[in-house]
Amino acid sequence: MTDPVTPPLDVALVAGETSGDLLAGLLLDGLRERWPGLTAVGIGGPQMSRRGFQAWWPHDKLSVHGYGWEVLRRYREIVAIRDQLKARLLQRHPDLFIGVDAPDFNLDLEANLKAQGIKTVHFVSPSVWAWRPERIEKIRRSADHVLCIFPFEPALLAKHGIAATYVGHPLANVIPLVPDRSAARAALGLTDQDCVLAILPGSRKSEISHLASRFFEAAALVQKARPTTKLLVPAVATLKAEIEQAARSCRDLHNLQIVEGRSHTVLAACDVTLIASGTATLEAALFKRPMVIAYHMSWLSWQIMRRKQLQPWVGLPNILCGDFVVPELLQAAATPRALADAVLAWLDASDAAAEKIASLQQKFTALHVELQRDTPRIAAHAIQQILQG
Repeated sequence: MTDPVTPPLDVALVAGETSGDLLAGLLLDGLRERWPGLTAVGIGGPQMSRRGFQAWWPHDKLSVHGYGWEVLRRYREIVAIRDQLKARLLQRHPDLFIGVDAPDFNLDLEANLKAQGIKTVHFVSPSVWAWRPERIEKIRRSADHVLCIFPFEPALLAKHGIAATYVGHPLANVIPLVPDRSAARAALGLTDQDCVLAILPGSRKSEISHLASRFFEAAALVQKARPTTKLLVPAVATLKAEIEQAARSCRDLHNLQIVEGRSHTVLAACDVTLIASGTATLEAALFKRPMVIAYHMSWLSWQIMRRKQLQPWVGLPNILCGDFVVPELLQAAATPRALADAVLAWLDASDAAAEKIASLQQKFTALHVELQRDTPRIAAHAIQQILQG
C-alpha cells in the first residue's frame, strides 16, 4: 500500500529509442504507484508521455545507427541537446536522473549530474559482456546504481564495484507466456492455415535504408519457392513511407501487408520472422517464434563493430541461450538468397524441422520464465533505497 505521506518525487529521464521508451514507460508505472505525486521530465516518446511524462525533446532525436558518417552527421545536434538538457537539469536539480539505455548519450550526462550531487540510475546495463568492455569505468563513474534486465549482469558489475539490481525484463511480462496466434491472425485478417512471414527491418531510418530492400528481395525469393506465403511488416509511423518505398522497388512481392505499429500482433501471428538484430529479436523469442537475424551497416561501422565484439553471437536470443539457436546473417553474409534459404529452412514441412522448432520453443519458454519479474515494483523499490542513501 502506498504511504499517503510519501513526498512527491521529481525525476528526469532520457530514453533514446522506441525500445527505451517502452522500458521507461513501464518504469514510470512503478514510480507513480510508489510516488503518486511524481513529476517526470526529459527526453522520451509516446509510451512515456501516456504516463504523464513531459518530453522536452522527442526520443527519436537521439536515434543514431553505426559508428561512422551516420554518427558524425548528427553529432553536433545531439551534443547541443545534451548540453541544453544538462543546463536545465542542473538548474532544476531533480531528486533523481534515470538514463534509460542510450549509453553513449546518458553515461556522460549522468557523470556530470552525479558530480553536482544529483542521484543517478542507469536502466539497462550497457552490454559490456558483448561490446565495449572499456565502458565499465565510465559506468562506475556515472551511475549510483544500475538496473539490469538480464540475470547474470549484477554479479558481473559487482566484480567492478558497481551496485546493481536485477529487475527482470519488462517485455517478459508484457508478452504472454503462451501467445494466442489464432487471435492475432484473426485481428490481421489471416487464417490459421496461412503461411506467414513477418519482416522487421528495424526501427531506425538508417536500418531501413540498409536492410529493407534486401529483406524484401529475400521475401520475394521465399514466395517464389512458396507462392502462398503471406508477408506482414509492422512499421513505425515515421518510417512507414520508407518501408513502402522499399517494398515498391521489389516488384515480385505479393500478399504483402504493411501495418502501422502492432509489432506484437504481427510476431504473435507469424510462422517465422526475418528480423533486424536488436531488442525486437528478444520480443520474437518471447513470442516463441523461429527467426532469421540479420544486420547490415556501413563498411566503416562494420569494421569498428567487429573489433569490439566479445562473443560469437550478436542476436539477443543466441546470447542469452549461449548458442546459435537461430541463424545470424551479418553484413556480407546477409544476401537476399542466404536470407531466403534460412527462412525456407524454418518453413520446411519435414519432421526434422518440426522437431527443431519444438526444441527452440522450449528454450524460449525457459528464457521467458527466467526473465519474468515484477519489474516496475522491483525497480521502484531499488530506487527508493538509493534515494534513502
